Amino acid sequence: MTTPVRDLPLLLLGRGADPDSERGVDCPGDLPPASDPALVERARAAKAALGDRVFVLGHHYQRDEVIQFADVTGDSFKLAREAAARPQAPYVVFCGVHFMAESADILTADHQRVVLPDLAAGCSMADMATFDQVEECWEVLEDAGVADDVVPVTYMNSSADIKAFVGRRGGTVCTSSNARRALEWAFSKGSKVLFLPDQHLGRNTAVLEMGMSLDDCVVYNPHRPDGGLTRQRLRDARMLLWRGHCSVHGRFTKESVDEVRARVPDVNVLVHPECRHEVVLGADLIGSTEFIIKTIESAPSGSAWAVGTELNLVKRLAQAHPDKNVMFLDRTVCFCSTMNRIDLPHLVWALESLARDEVVNPIEVDPETAHYARVALDQMLALP
Repeated sequence: MTTPVRDLPLLLLGRGADPDSERGVDCPGDLPPASDPALVERARAAKAALGDRVFVLGHHYQRDEVIQFADVTGDSFKLAREAAARPQAPYVVFCGVHFMAESADILTADHQRVVLPDLAAGCSMADMATFDQVEECWEVLEDAGVADDVVPVTYMNSSADIKAFVGRRGGTVCTSSNARRALEWAFSKGSKVLFLPDQHLGRNTAVLEMGMSLDDCVVYNPHRPDGGLTRQRLRDARMLLWRGHCSVHGRFTKESVDEVRARVPDVNVLVHPECRHEVVLGADLIGSTEFIIKTIESAPSGSAWAVGTELNLVKRLAQAHPDKNVMFLDRTVCFCSTMNRIDLPHLVWALESLARDEVVNPIEVDPETAHYARVALDQMLALP
């Protein structure tokens, strides 16, 4: 069996396309101007015209102007499962990023078409692990004589190619809420785990939830020969962490935590496990996006919360809970730039095109990749 050769070029956001890359980023068609005052009405009219033929999914990190048109909001895996549970809708419009739309295409029925309003809505973390790089890493593990002991685990925030790589080699997918269960399962199958592509989620789960030490973890750098690791280090390590990170969660620092504690009396620091290890150590609570939302919802009135996650979500939580002091953990605010590629003009363009039965920006995973990616996703669903 031959596997596709796919290495991501660096392309300017929103321009250019490479048929040999994981994804193109060209967005053809006429977009309504962002200043169009009738844009909201056009979106409502197009969605109404489509009726039950369209199902719009909105990730928590989306802009308010987009999230208002979502039939369901949630994290990446919840949205993919919701799409699969609506087989009567021939069109699924995914307001998120590329890897999320891929997962939706894998899990939905063959007659359903998944649309990403802007193909430039990618994920910098997912792009940090390319198919060719991970294949090369596995060869390094084989040369070191440890590959037979390694079970690969990939975070949902990874491309279909990487999920398929993991599926071919008996691994599984995980989310930020079930990472511990995934790792426990993997260590029941082998003595080492290759964790892709977010080093911080892997490290935080292994050390803080499973009792490992930092010495049990090594970071594989795909831009250095042999990952920058000696064979002995590969043999000694239990957690082989890919050198990837979230550009938003990775910006928070221990100084951010110290500053907000000094500035806000009795503040509770609540962060996502994609944050750096020292940030997580300094927090009061750590959890997934859904955990963060539920924690704020159930918090007592008058309590103060510094939240270390994407700004659109933090702003929405603050607006929804005016009786609580909800703030962004860092003074320098930061949106997820690629998630914010989905804007109202692109959504209107996608919906109006579908109303004319014209499918724009379809996300289609090739059958072989979809099969093995589905193997890895199904293994996650079967976790105890």
